[in-house]
This record gives sequence, structure tokens and C-alpha cells, in this order.
Amino acid sequence: MAYEVCNVIVIQSDAGLSAAEAHGMATGMLCVNEHIESVQWLGELLHDVAAVTDKDKALLVRLFEDTRRLLASEEFEFDLFLPDEEVSLSEQVEALKNWCRGFLFGAGAGSVVSNWPDEAREILKDITEFTRLDTEVEGEEDENALMEITEYLRSAVLLLRAELSNNNGDSVSQQRQ
Repeated sequence: MAYEVCNVIVIQSDAGLSAAEAHGMATGMLCVNEHIESVQWLGELLHDVAAVTDKDKALLVRLFEDTRRLLASEEFEFDLFLPDEEVSLSEQVEALKNWCRGFLFGAGAGSVVSNWPDEAREILKDITEFTRLDTEVEGEEDENALMEITEYLRSAVLLLRAELSNNNGDSVSQQRQ
């Protein structure tokens, strides 16, 4: 699924977000509640869901469901939905920051973080720090740092999802009742 196509849909919907932020939100929501429906995500994502064409809505739902499938995969296939490497490094970093903001919103929308296991809260602290990354970047060193952060986030999200799934019988599920 092309990042730019989804980004245009999200921007044109007047959501005030990017595709990276939308994907982060979906990922956060799915980490907290793997059974959440795409309609709830769309409701959070779009101010006026009716203003989005059925074709565009179907594409967004596909992004959400693909994210659900990849998070649940035993093959470690999940990845952050970010722009291609053809865009400037500054734009890539900005998209990563937006992804992190979306993730924090999505994860926080469905639960009380203070009840999470310590390791899960540490991951959220790290993700919060990544929202403060400097976008004035250039060169191979910054490219490598971005790649390392992206890989860390990929692993951290899967670990967080596993942590919350293991706790699903107690604090996380009780917060939804």
C-alpha cells in the first residue's frame, strides 16, 4: 500500500493528520485492544467520515486490517507506515515523529497507561521521547540513527502488544469495562 496515496486521503479528509500519524494511531489502538473495529479508528481519525469516498474509506480500512494482521503475525512482518526513502530525511523524521504521536494517542485512547506493566510504560516513555526528535537532519549518520529508531519502534511495538496481551486478563481489559 503506497504511503503517498493514503497520505493524500488523510490530508484531503481534513483530519489534520498524516498517514504516518493515522497508522500510528491504528497501531496504538490495536496494541491496546486487538479486537477493536476499524470503524472506531475511522471515527477518531476523520472528523467527517461521510466526507470520505467509499473507495478511500475502503483503502483506509484495508490499512487498518493489514496493520492488525501484521501485528498478529508470528513472522515479525509488522513495520511502521512511513514515506519512502525518496523523500528528504527531514520529512522522514517528521513522519516518524507524527507516527509516534499517533501511536501515543491510539494507545492512550483505549486504556489507563498507569495500570500497564513497567516494561510497557518504559516503551511509552521512549516513544514520547521520539516525538521530540530534531528534524534538522542530514547525512549518513542521521540516516543510520533514523533506521535504528525505526527498527527499535518496530520491535518495541510488538513487545508492547505482547505485554498487553499477556495482561489482557487483568488490568488492560478491566479498563474497558
